[in-house]
Amino acid sequence: MSGHLELLDFTGSDRATPFRMNCAVILLLTSSCFTSSALYIPNRAVTSKLKYLLEPPVYAEVVALRGQNATLPCIIRTKPRNYKVKWTKLEPENVGRDNIIMISNAQAFKPYGHLGARASLRRSHSMDASLQIRRLLLEDGGKYRCELVNGIEDESVVITLRIEGVVFPYQSEDGRYRLTFHEAKEVCAEQDGILASYHQLYRAWTEGLDWCNAGWLQDGTVHYPIIQPRPACGGELLPGIRSYGAKDKNQDRFDAFCFTSQTSGSVSFVSGSFSFEQAGHACQRQGAELALVGHLYSAWRFQNYDQCDGGWLRDGSVRFPISNPRELCGGIPEAGVRSFGFPNKMKPLFGAYCYI
Repeated sequence: MSGHLELLDFTGSDRATPFRMNCAVILLLTSSCFTSSALYIPNRAVTSKLKYLLEPPVYAEVVALRGQNATLPCIIRTKPRNYKVKWTKLEPENVGRDNIIMISNAQAFKPYGHLGARASLRRSHSMDASLQIRRLLLEDGGKYRCELVNGIEDESVVITLRIEGVVFPYQSEDGRYRLTFHEAKEVCAEQDGILASYHQLYRAWTEGLDWCNAGWLQDGTVHYPIIQPRPACGGELLPGIRSYGAKDKNQDRFDAFCFTSQTSGSVSFVSGSFSFEQAGHACQRQGAELALVGHLYSAWRFQNYDQCDGGWLRDGSVRFPISNPRELCGGIPEAGVRSFGFPNKMKPLFGAYCYI
């Protein structure tokens, strides 16, 4: 393992303290990988009977990766004399015209909102009002409503679009609990991610995420996931998602839980003993740039990237991804991304993780 700095523990006091290699920071795998077209999940929910629209016959959740295309199904059973179909993204904190994705009738459709030209109707037959979204972004995940509007008996179905990805905790270079909500959004974006939703954090917890620092989520609430209860992390409470509830977005300060997905590029490691500046030059000589934290998590998650060497990232942190746990690579039995925190940038101790 290149470098001789001790790993940092971000689960204790306000300031990170050094501890031995076998106590490295870890994030567990957060879900199985899908690399082809969108995956469809069966819908077994019992809903009220519809007259004009078919309930999704096979699925009410569509799963896809960032950059892929997805189709949200909506099939008309019987057409009323005059009607429109309206697609809306359900965002409780952002209600209004911007939530409308598409309005159509039998002759034409008009896209609205941030999806713009990326959204269209599939129209594979005369009764098909399914929504197609191209080149998915992280922000596209969520619940969508297909509503048949005829002024008398309006009815709708709801489809969930889930972007397959990974949740990763992020802490400021200045230490634990330094980020307002708005700063947390910014740092996630800077690391090729967005603030995670509660559902994304919950899914990560069910699949192994155990993290004893509270972090902002995209709805302005603060939580942290615990699998192994311990005195510093909720005492004797049962495993679960610990919640601080909604906090002041401008005054209160916590860490962040970020979410990212598959990237269009690739991560590689350049071996050496570099300072932070030298690491950047090493990547430039490869025709690349220092990777972001989200890039490294994505490579670990989707390409099973494994490299038992600490390397600089663009935010000034030093990390390494382990998909095949072994004694000399952190000494922890679970796969994850280990972290050395934010070492002195002047010291030539580590390699470089590059992204191209």
